[in-house]
Amino acid sequence: MKVLFNVDHPAKFHLFKNAMKILKDRGNEVILTIVDKEVTLNLAEKFCKHYTIDYKLIGRNSGNLTKKAFNVPSIEFNLLKTALNFKPDLLVGGCGDPYVAHVSKMINRPSFIFDTNDQAKLQHKLSFPFATRIFTPSSYLLNLGKKHTKYEGFHELAYLHPDYFKPDNAILDYLNLPKNDIILLRLVSWNAFHDVGKKSGNILEYLSELEKYGTVVISSESKLTSEFDKYCIPLPPERLHDVLYYSKMALGEGATTASECTILGTQSIYTNPIKLGYIKELETKYGLINLSNTELTLKHMLDMLENNSLKKQSMDIRKKILDEKIDVTKFICNGIENYETDSVEY
Repeated sequence: MKVLFNVDHPAKFHLFKNAMKILKDRGNEVILTIVDKEVTLNLAEKFCKHYTIDYKLIGRNSGNLTKKAFNVPSIEFNLLKTALNFKPDLLVGGCGDPYVAHVSKMINRPSFIFDTNDQAKLQHKLSFPFATRIFTPSSYLLNLGKKHTKYEGFHELAYLHPDYFKPDNAILDYLNLPKNDIILLRLVSWNAFHDVGKKSGNILEYLSELEKYGTVVISSESKLTSEFDKYCIPLPPERLHDVLYYSKMALGEGATTASECTILGTQSIYTNPIKLGYIKELETKYGLINLSNTELTLKHMLDMLENNSLKKQSMDIRKKILDEKIDVTKFICNGIENYETDSVEY
């Protein structure tokens, strides 16, 4: 069979990368279309070249909402051209992917959407009515009707399950970092970073408190001012998960990184007030700390860092998740290869 995958975010690339390789190894034809955002193209190019998977850049997802909306017609047109040429049996997209949903209707082929963001109302309105089937974790807060299938898993297990992810501690030597003594601040923007520190008076003082308990490093997607240079690391995007695995704690406002840390056995502090269904499950069942009040966040971090067994406890939670959740990549592959039926086996 012929399968077209579309990704427009690094997390969506990670979600599908192992399924693409497995499906190709089983004799299926696979193509990946990419709407570049952040490091999506960088990650996808390296992976696809290594595993000889066809790929095509169809647009860029950048700028403000107005610019993004302006880009939609050209992205859909490029995806349509690729689909007409490739002639897929099935189109597959990530969270609320309108491009896949729309183009699948244009060429009269089925589409699968794998979603986790139960708060993205606009995306849902643009994509779900056109999708053939929608797959979400069981913690998803919405019920989308007959086309909706829930499974016992997290998207991040599709690439962080031990069958697919083998941590490589060589990155620690490369970055001159100690094993299991790293306190990582994962930041999307300067504004987010400033919000973390502003209620503590001085951001540098905030970091100096954390330094008493380990090696503090910052991984930021935007340029910070020079006073933070000593904390910033030149982390290759494809090695982020290795560093997360060998950290003892991570702080960030990104839901994906929070989930990745918990699944990898690293204590995560999530500082975003938006509570997605899977974040709530990670919080109630698997030890994620969800705090948006900065003063409480710092106090919680310091209290937890006093615990010498923190890393062991976090790794025990990782084992619990692996015992209770499915292999999401296997689920994706089974669903795709049985796309003409109504049932998907785990």
